[in-house]
Amino acid sequence: MQNTITKIISLNALLLFILISNYTYAKTSKDALQPNSNFNIAGKVLDAKTGEALLGASIFIYELKRSTITDAQGNYYFHEVPKGKYLLEVSYMGYAQWAQTISVHEDLKLDIKLDQTAVEQTAVIVTGVSSATRIRQNPQPVSVIKKDEFMNTTSTNVIDALTKLVPGVNAVSTGPAISKPFIRGLGYNRVLTIHDGVRQEGQQWGDEHGIEIDDYTVQRVEVLKGPASLIYGSDALAGVINIISQTPTPDGVIRGTLLSEYQTNNHLRGFYGNLGGSKNGFSWNAYGSYKGAADYQNKYDGYVFNSKFQNINFGGMLGYNGQWGRSNLIISNFDEHLGIVEGNRDSATGKFIKMLPNGDEAIATKQDFNSLSSTVPFQHIRHFQITSNNNLKIGNSNLDLILSYQHNQRQEFGNSEDINTPNAWFNLQTITYNINWHLPYTGNFKTSFGVGGMYQNNQNLAEEVLIPEYNLFDIGAYVFSQYSKNRLSLSGGLRYDTRHDNAKGMVMEGETKFTALKKNFSNISGSLGLSYEVSKSLALKANIARGYRAPNFAELSSNGVHEGTNRYEIGDNNLKSEVSIQGDAGIEITSQHVSFDASLFYNHVQNFIFYKRLLAQNGADSTILDPESGQALEVFQFDQETANLYGAEVSLDLHPHPLDWLHFKNVFSYTRGKFTTPVGGSENLPNIPAARIFTILSGNFFKDGKKIRNLNIGLESDFVFQQHNPFTGFNTETNTPGYWLIGAHASVDIIKNNQTLFTLNITGENLGNIAYQNSLSRFKYLAINNVTGRQGVFDMGRNIGIKINIPLNFKYN
Repeated sequence: MQNTITKIISLNALLLFILISNYTYAKTSKDALQPNSNFNIAGKVLDAKTGEALLGASIFIYELKRSTITDAQGNYYFHEVPKGKYLLEVSYMGYAQWAQTISVHEDLKLDIKLDQTAVEQTAVIVTGVSSATRIRQNPQPVSVIKKDEFMNTTSTNVIDALTKLVPGVNAVSTGPAISKPFIRGLGYNRVLTIHDGVRQEGQQWGDEHGIEIDDYTVQRVEVLKGPASLIYGSDALAGVINIISQTPTPDGVIRGTLLSEYQTNNHLRGFYGNLGGSKNGFSWNAYGSYKGAADYQNKYDGYVFNSKFQNINFGGMLGYNGQWGRSNLIISNFDEHLGIVEGNRDSATGKFIKMLPNGDEAIATKQDFNSLSSTVPFQHIRHFQITSNNNLKIGNSNLDLILSYQHNQRQEFGNSEDINTPNAWFNLQTITYNINWHLPYTGNFKTSFGVGGMYQNNQNLAEEVLIPEYNLFDIGAYVFSQYSKNRLSLSGGLRYDTRHDNAKGMVMEGETKFTALKKNFSNISGSLGLSYEVSKSLALKANIARGYRAPNFAELSSNGVHEGTNRYEIGDNNLKSEVSIQGDAGIEITSQHVSFDASLFYNHVQNFIFYKRLLAQNGADSTILDPESGQALEVFQFDQETANLYGAEVSLDLHPHPLDWLHFKNVFSYTRGKFTTPVGGSENLPNIPAARIFTILSGNFFKDGKKIRNLNIGLESDFVFQQHNPFTGFNTETNTPGYWLIGAHASVDIIKNNQTLFTLNITGENLGNIAYQNSLSRFKYLAINNVTGRQGVFDMGRNIGIKINIPLNFKYN
């Protein structure tokens, strides 16, 4: 690990040195012989109606990752901008975002006029496209969530927050700390998580394996719904969650944040600090955070024993942006301890029980519930990532070079007599690489080529093993092109990938645990879509895409007890790649007071992989005894069939005139999944979320207040329909009743001398303290409480969250 990190740091330092040396040489020896190929951009940002200068408007050049802000007279300025075409975005609170492609071949004076709007609008996205694109030109449905929206949401992890903010996104949860993302009914390795430009690799095949990303660092999230294998290769079959934590600071400015959080239900407490700056092309950023929570509670179960967790995280960035391009070195480290809820109870009282060091059991006490230290079973997860992200300007083209190393260590502890020795230890190391060549505009065409892939090595460092040790290597090449003229945008491309799997055999106590395995998977991905802007307020979109996913090693080769799931899992090394063909159609209507967005999808998946319970000869569930605990474990095996999924998402956002301060947002999502041939007597796919309607009614006040500013108060309604289409084959899933949760939120900026001292956010969820179970909660299928007759553990009850955010702003001398 240390040798790999050292090589990446050395490579990045060497590359940075070479690039700066080339720039210095060019500057000293060629400037006198050739005309200047770098130019200045300057102008004003103004109110389109009044002509008033807008102080503090943000201007961002996506391709160069350079930003600035306007002064009191609305002036902005970029110096030494290389010749070329760039996507420029301007944003200011209370105004519609402005985004246009500009051509820089001489000094450019560009005044920008922004229209006031009551509806929040996002102009630019970077997910699922080869380079930054206006969101209206992208044919696939993409949702964008910004930092402010996360601040007004009570959550325990970043995926949990997204399920409350993005229609069509759900999560299979294993308590507050573990949420696995699902997009339109598909999850696990079918959803690709991107973290600061790099695919996140952390044993995401497991039910109780969450996303190892610090939610306090998140600045922006883009969620692409639908196959994205064209750009990202295998594992982007359902879509992409692109989490962006590193954003550039305007030149000459130092910015930071101090954040504190508390939640009443599980006594969650969190602290986060961040500081970053930029000067003369050099940029830097550093952060650290802590989050800890005791056991959560609800009306039926009281405190849920061992649902506690803690994590400590740190990271940073160091970069340089020059005329030749840019180079960034990004580091992040995630370290989490979390308890696993087994749901075992005392048969006489129905209270939760805990394991004692001598192997005995005892009823959990108040002290146990309030403690932040997990007891067995628990997990310790560490995820380290270092990335070298570079963009080089070669003539009129741009070349992206991204190299990253990730080290994921997942330890699972289950022995109460030896809590320091892990029963299972997955040691996964991944190197990812991407090279993207962006050609200059040719007429109305923008084209990119790319090569990318990864190398993985997984080791088992403890006695218990579920999957074999393996090596994996894949590589893919793509071409993507976009044609834009007037109101019409066409985009599409093709990609070819090949993956080589090599798993080691293993013999334990004279019996074959794993058979050596060598498999190759290859496939072609592609997409074709169009977006047509009928008018300034109306856009129509359509897209068809082909994606694929190679089976993971858990599906191919698992053979053992999966700690944390209470299952014995068996793989199938004859599984084939999943192949998806999905069609999307959408409409967007946006005006100053109304925003309407609707999308329909149909997804045909060949060789859909799922696990099912095995039945014994007598028709009962097949079980096997855990040699460690003596507990009877149900046996599951992976299988595959053809499946179809279809559904819709509809969003209506109203600011009725003249009550522009009033905000009324309604979101509906529906997904249905079926096997083409019933499996175990059921045609329904597993893990399909119930239909849902989410409504927010809020008001904005004191927009220009001198002491109190941007006061936002709102009520929330979250109505989840009954899930009466579960996968009942082999007694895998059961019906889930619907439920209705009421919440509220309030946020306000405290001002002094026209500067924000701090922002206060207060949120309340499940204010009625309703006892409910989400259909995708794995706690739903835990043991029956013999006293009440209820099966499983219920979700979190009433929870009040408080956040205080202190901004830090400085200027270089």
